[in-house]
Amino acid sequence: MKKHFFKISSKPYLFLSLIFSTSVFAQVTDSIPSSTNDEVISVDEVVVTAGRKSENINKIPSSVTVISQKQIQEQMEFTRDLSQILGNLVPGLSVSSNKSINAGQTLRGRTILVLIDGIPQSTPLMNGSRDIRTIDPSVIERIEVIKGATSIYGNGSGGGIINYITKKSFNKNPISGQTSAGITANPYNGNGTLGYRFSQFLSGNIKKFSYMVGGSIEYTGLERDGKGLVLGQTDGTSNSYQNNIYTKLNYQINDKSAVSLMYNFYNSTQHANYISQNGVFGVTPTIGVRAEDPGEHTGTPHNHNLIVRYNNNELFGKTQFDASFYLTSFQSMNRYVTYTPSWYGPGQTKINSNKKGLRFNFNTPFSIGNLPGEVTYGLDLLTDQTFQDLVDGRVYIPKMNMTSFAPYAQLKLDLFQDLVFKGGVRYENDQVKVKDFTTLATGPNGEGVIDVQGGKFPYKSTTFNAGLRYSKYDIFNPFVSFTQGFSINELGRVVRSATESTLTNLNTKPILTNNYEAGFSSRYKMFNFTAAYFVSTSKDGVNLVDNGNGVIRPQRAPERTYGFELTLDATISRAFKAGATYAYVEGKSENSDGSKKYLNGARISPPKTTAYVRFSPSNKLNLALNWVLTGNRDRFDVNAKGVYLTSEAPVTSVNLFNLSGNYQINNNWGVTIGVDNLFNATYYTVASQYSANAANYVRGVGTTGTFMVNYKF
Repeated sequence: MKKHFFKISSKPYLFLSLIFSTSVFAQVTDSIPSSTNDEVISVDEVVVTAGRKSENINKIPSSVTVISQKQIQEQMEFTRDLSQILGNLVPGLSVSSNKSINAGQTLRGRTILVLIDGIPQSTPLMNGSRDIRTIDPSVIERIEVIKGATSIYGNGSGGGIINYITKKSFNKNPISGQTSAGITANPYNGNGTLGYRFSQFLSGNIKKFSYMVGGSIEYTGLERDGKGLVLGQTDGTSNSYQNNIYTKLNYQINDKSAVSLMYNFYNSTQHANYISQNGVFGVTPTIGVRAEDPGEHTGTPHNHNLIVRYNNNELFGKTQFDASFYLTSFQSMNRYVTYTPSWYGPGQTKINSNKKGLRFNFNTPFSIGNLPGEVTYGLDLLTDQTFQDLVDGRVYIPKMNMTSFAPYAQLKLDLFQDLVFKGGVRYENDQVKVKDFTTLATGPNGEGVIDVQGGKFPYKSTTFNAGLRYSKYDIFNPFVSFTQGFSINELGRVVRSATESTLTNLNTKPILTNNYEAGFSSRYKMFNFTAAYFVSTSKDGVNLVDNGNGVIRPQRAPERTYGFELTLDATISRAFKAGATYAYVEGKSENSDGSKKYLNGARISPPKTTAYVRFSPSNKLNLALNWVLTGNRDRFDVNAKGVYLTSEAPVTSVNLFNLSGNYQINNNWGVTIGVDNLFNATYYTVASQYSANAANYVRGVGTTGTFMVNYKF
């Protein structure tokens, strides 16, 4: 075992957070295509706890996708990449780029706030695009994806949230455990592609105390395309190590109250034996050639999360109470570059984010005459320090210190027996402090350096939400909703690109997003069907655009995104299940002259279709075939130089199949097998196609087989 497997940062920041509890407006797909061997999940059985109050899905007026633990396990039979798992399962979410970053993986064309048990993992002050891959999927009990602007969650959720709910012990025995070990490889072009994975978890219950502890080690071998060529290494995952350490402890004080602690450490870094050799965009791929990478290991050197939570089901009367304190420490190491228009000379940057917060949440039921209802209310306090510097010590983005004070209240009222109204308000009072700093030189001898005066930037906003859902009939269960989102998005990019001597002259206004949605769910005999249509607007949105010289700048302009999502599941028989989804999203911004322009590929993904067929002839054997199809998108012309600007190149269809299966030998032993890219397709990923950049013009991974052995006791 190599020493770096469990090397934790020398600055052991710990963190604590609340298990995220608030009322949210959400309509969940009743079961998720590309899922597992679960029976179709009844909406009456699913409880959403990504909101501030646990609720049955058929009472929530908006779109939510809940991915169960078995669905995650089925996906893990052929991939452990959370960005791929989510791209396969969530309508409206862009597919994975097959890289270590999730840049361009938007939800309904907007940014996502990623959470672990309610703790924010995203770094909205400076987006490092590594927030989706911040935890190992083996410690996740389920994933809740709430779509559309969700103001109740605070900064960064213009497109919605992804909340990873971690596992807890359900075992009544003092100790039980699960051990998994296996290998991965390319069966057609195997040279250097061998990888491995090992995980161990223990859990149990001793009187009032329960626990789950464990960890995982994984190595991803060299990645090759369908023709056997080594993939380009820009932000790649070849020869990378992923490590995760997990602990959850719970003490049941009495029947009404409990205290719990969760700690998770994750890192994922690439130890490359290859570097990129650029091809020609649109003609030949960028490939990997044997050489030593001159920079430090890229990826996520560390991500620490710790939650301490207290909950009481009857604090006073029937009022429920949750309190949590959290601390986080996250670091993202970008790739080493020999040249960039952003600064002079070679270099390598890293983004650092440290958060701590305190959350209080109350829920009080009441009745007005014969109308039952409840109100959820509380307060979020947060400090967030984010900065970006170079490995050699130069400051790229100075420390941005944000403090946030945000009270909120949510009302739920049963107007009639089957008609639910929800409405809420959140007051966001944030302030970001930036000290005076000097920008990096853009030429020799300090050329281009600007002394910038910092300042204090207040962000205050009141956001609202409201929705109705009528749930009397299974065959037609409609909803309508209006929600608002608040984001201080990529302030760091504005700061580091300063061309004036004072930041107060720059446009640093927050992004306020309005999300309008209507949809319904339907259950009839063997079929489950859902449909939703949405429109999302912002008067002063942010789109990252190419200035014509390869430098990406934030552009503020009015924006409108819109689209629809459809899902269909069918339980054909006890042994056969099948389903499909379709998602379409489009978006435009408005120029100063009133004309409209399409948003680029980094924001808007092409149409996506998924489908699955599952065969379970017995309780011991399960097989599943999954299909993901991304369509075409061609919205832009070449510029005067005859080339596409960054993120504006056309995208053609990508068609991929995955196969997974598991067999339970006996009560203790089981095996799983999976094949990613079943037919060894040679293709360019969606992100590589729209990039219009030779360094990112990288093919997707060829066929990868996985074999695992599992032991339970």
